[in-house]
Amino acid sequence: MNQNPESQSTATRTIPQEAFDWYDEYAHGLIDRREFMTRLSGLAVLGLTMTTLTSALIPNYAKAEQVSFNDPSIKATYEKFPSPKGHGEGQGYLVVPKEIDGKLPVVLVVHENRGLNPYIKDVARRLAAKGFIAFAPDALYSLGGYPGNDDEGRVMQKSLSKERIEEDFIAAANFLKTHEKSNGKLGAVGFCFGGYIVNMLAAVMPDELHAGVPFYGTPAAPDLRKNVKGPLLIQFAGIDKRVNATWPDYEAELKKINAEYTAYIYEGVNHGFHNDSTGRYAKEEAELAWSRTLEFFTKQLS
Repeated sequence: MNQNPESQSTATRTIPQEAFDWYDEYAHGLIDRREFMTRLSGLAVLGLTMTTLTSALIPNYAKAEQVSFNDPSIKATYEKFPSPKGHGEGQGYLVVPKEIDGKLPVVLVVHENRGLNPYIKDVARRLAAKGFIAFAPDALYSLGGYPGNDDEGRVMQKSLSKERIEEDFIAAANFLKTHEKSNGKLGAVGFCFGGYIVNMLAAVMPDELHAGVPFYGTPAAPDLRKNVKGPLLIQFAGIDKRVNATWPDYEAELKKINAEYTAYIYEGVNHGFHNDSTGRYAKEEAELAWSRTLEFFTKQLS
């Protein structure tokens, strides 16, 4: 695993690490909101106000727009796709370059455990602005779609069958690969839960997925991992004990089956470091990880 020098955002340096750890527990359902806020209130003795803490930890999606939905170089629409083994029908955010010259590589963009929020839509636009056709499905479509806030979205996603959500993303991947403008080369990038989905797709459709980039995602079920072929570009946050604890066993299995992969750990940054809507964002590491992602997709999907 390659490593990078330690670097933290200003917010990460100011706020105690335990606050970020608590947010990770809260975001992944290990503690409820009341417990999370109670723990944060205990940091008041350090001179940190609740406003300071929550503004740094809880996403502010107005900060996350790097590519405007009005960008003249892209076109974004919502497209439905059949998912007979999932929820019957799915919907996603499709972004294509305005000027398409021939067939283009396609990339599935997979959200975290709270539905298709503005950050993930922006990631799709970033890819389209670089010449890829990007498609970001919403796991919450069967419940009316992302509700506009992460708390409710998290509860909604937790209420759904994980197996049927997985089938929806498999269906979305197949839908995207056969898009009329697709060159037949499929990539996938995902974050947190989405990183898990990328690892899962690499295991259940190894011949159809030509490049996978899981950001801080756990591996597929043990009985599926033997199917992985890669290539995978696996990205980890240095301060992410929960996800990183799964890596040694996963890496051992990838080596055993001679799967093609490269893994990076970005030291001194938190789970979610690529998400530029929160204080977990680490600009230097996020930009490096994203440049590697684009280079990887360009190489593998051309």
